Amino acid sequence: MNKTREFRVLEFDKIREKLAAYSVTPLGAALCLGLKPESDFDQVNHALNETQEAVTLTEYTNGNPIRTFENVSDELQLARKGAMLSPRSLLNIAGCMAAARAARVMLQKDDVRTPILTSLASLITVNQALEQEITGAILGDEEIADRASAELAQIRKKMRIVSDRVRDKLNGIIRGSGYAKFLQESIITVRNGRYCVPVKAEFRGSVPGLVHDQSSTGATLFIEPMSVVELGNDLKQLQAQEQKEITRILQALTDQVGAYADELTSNIDILAKLDFAFAKAMLARNMDAVQPEINANGFISIIRGRHPLLDPQTVVPCNIYIGKGFTTLVITGPNTGGKTVTLKTVGLLTLMMQSGLHVPAETGTELAVFDHVYADIGDEQSIEQSLSTFSGHMKNIVEILDQVRGNDLALFDELGAGTDPTEGAALAQTILMFMLDRSIRTLATTHYSELKVFAMSTEGAENASVEFDIETLRPTFRLSIGIPGKSNAFEISHKLGLDAELIENARELLSKNDVRFEDVIANAEYHRGVAEKERAIAETARQETVRLRDEAEKLRDRIEDKRSENIRRARDDAKRILENAKKEAEVVLADLKKMRKNASAPDAEAIALRKRLNDGIDKLSEELTRETVSTHQAPMTVRVGEHVEIVHLKTRGTVLSLPNSKGEVEVQAGILKVKAHISQLRVLETKQKKQSAVNARTGALTRNVPLELDIRGHAVDEALPEIDRYLDEAILAGMHEVNIIHGKGTGVLRRGVQQHLKTHMNVKTYRLGAYGEGEDGVTVVTLK
Repeated sequence: MNKTREFRVLEFDKIREKLAAYSVTPLGAALCLGLKPESDFDQVNHALNETQEAVTLTEYTNGNPIRTFENVSDELQLARKGAMLSPRSLLNIAGCMAAARAARVMLQKDDVRTPILTSLASLITVNQALEQEITGAILGDEEIADRASAELAQIRKKMRIVSDRVRDKLNGIIRGSGYAKFLQESIITVRNGRYCVPVKAEFRGSVPGLVHDQSSTGATLFIEPMSVVELGNDLKQLQAQEQKEITRILQALTDQVGAYADELTSNIDILAKLDFAFAKAMLARNMDAVQPEINANGFISIIRGRHPLLDPQTVVPCNIYIGKGFTTLVITGPNTGGKTVTLKTVGLLTLMMQSGLHVPAETGTELAVFDHVYADIGDEQSIEQSLSTFSGHMKNIVEILDQVRGNDLALFDELGAGTDPTEGAALAQTILMFMLDRSIRTLATTHYSELKVFAMSTEGAENASVEFDIETLRPTFRLSIGIPGKSNAFEISHKLGLDAELIENARELLSKNDVRFEDVIANAEYHRGVAEKERAIAETARQETVRLRDEAEKLRDRIEDKRSENIRRARDDAKRILENAKKEAEVVLADLKKMRKNASAPDAEAIALRKRLNDGIDKLSEELTRETVSTHQAPMTVRVGEHVEIVHLKTRGTVLSLPNSKGEVEVQAGILKVKAHISQLRVLETKQKKQSAVNARTGALTRNVPLELDIRGHAVDEALPEIDRYLDEAILAGMHEVNIIHGKGTGVLRRGVQQHLKTHMNVKTYRLGAYGEGEDGVTVVTLK
């Protein structure tokens, strides 16, 4: 189905634009903008189910879960041909691989409820080894990591050594020799890749060396002293070796990508389809849309349908049905009453459904899958073609009548308008009869009374009307099927102040049949309005009754669940305490036996002690069985050494261990060690002792703190708290020097970090990274 004019007049193009706005990838957006309705029932059903699966997943992700990535199709084509890719291109490819891997992992978690999307994601090929190799070797657009290869690491190590020797010699020249008076400034600079010092032009012969550059004024010459020329040559050779090794690394990575290019291309196509599916889901959620039931029988039943492009806060939902009992619906009513919007709503919701989109309506809505949707809506007058309004409409209608078939939907706005009313009504009636004879689902709006009579007297046709409030002179936009619309011309004229005598004279000009027909319509509308109000009152009462019943049931269920949970916990606690008490009793008895052997204590005393312990255990068991659940506020967690009360035992103790996976805490209560659930504890307020703070600080020293903190991609206000936390942990771990990786970029993040470090209490000094340390992309921090 590809009807460009129908897409335009029904505003389907705008729906596609809204859909594309929810995609996160350019390829997904292209699929959204190219969306077209299908006429195959199975394809439509599959597309709707796909959208429903995506809606189910977005309820958990609260957004489109597909990661954004660059379209790397061109880069993959180059890789196939053996061309070397740039670091940025390789990073983009790694990003695409990461997005594909994440999508596959996410969709394999819920394969029961999302079989379509899971099946699609299962076609994704994952190559995490290559992905990690790329991200491990490339740090940025023009930055290759030392760990990219052992050879590169060795070359850079030599470069750092040579660079340091050059700097040491140049520092000696600047500070410790007689050259200082010949220098413009006591600094070391780099010109054309060579280390130089700025020499005043007039002292050129006083500083032997090679001139590599001069200032714009010619007052300063940048000279590489002879004493470092040889080292500079060595450094230049190492730099050439470094570049050669980087080229080899990039080519090796490119070759691996080229071998994997077909799988990556397939992954990109799958990700685009997944992005498209989740865009459909996000549009459905935004419109509060539902998956409609569908049929191939031409039956339409829209329940509280809303035009998706109108303001959801003000749009009036409409109920409309056609296809059972009648195939032609004639809609009448005043101008601006909502007749055209009703036509567009039916047509647009049908196109959306056949495109696999959910529709803004209530559950139970049912739509038919048509072969084509035809629409003659709006003023199609063309000045260039010298066509009148009537001619423009008739040209469209002629085309529709030539093409329309039984399983099509046709929409006519103001059928027969723009010409003589008598002839226009006759033409409109003939066209509707043509559609009716072929059982073509047809909706038409009109002002002609003849068409109202036609719909009332013809089998297979039905009237509908949009309401108009005479008191306020405003349309209500509500649609009523089964009753034709009343013109209300006389009533509106009276409200607007037209003389009553003129209105009465106009009434006398109407035929008796016309008056009787209008009276029948008015009486039907009155009784329908009364029935609507009574039904609304009954529905409100029913909904309130259902709401109160549901709330009562939920409250009862919550109380019962809470009661059962409390009883279960109390019994579990009692069982654990009894077991611990018995074990402790056995230990005491064993000790007493030893004492008896040593002190020759009589057996009667041991027997009496055992009986006393058993009696105590039995009493404890009875108390635990009778114990009701406390309403105390249970702590979220506890600390070792904290004083607590075991509520159901009414005893106090000291925490010996943190809660385990079951929430159990070991507590020392007198001579007994007992286990109690954290929900049965109440923390006792005590003064914090200094020693606990010392112990907490000492315990922190054992944590593993990395040597570097990577904050690339963070905003300054996001990065600073991370830096503070990292520096605090580094101090506690006894570290003296750490690296903060902020990247080069625009320099905003680097300046923000260094400005913050200036005033940090734990920072002694900081500097930019040296060659091989990351240079301007890294700040090296020395801690106090």
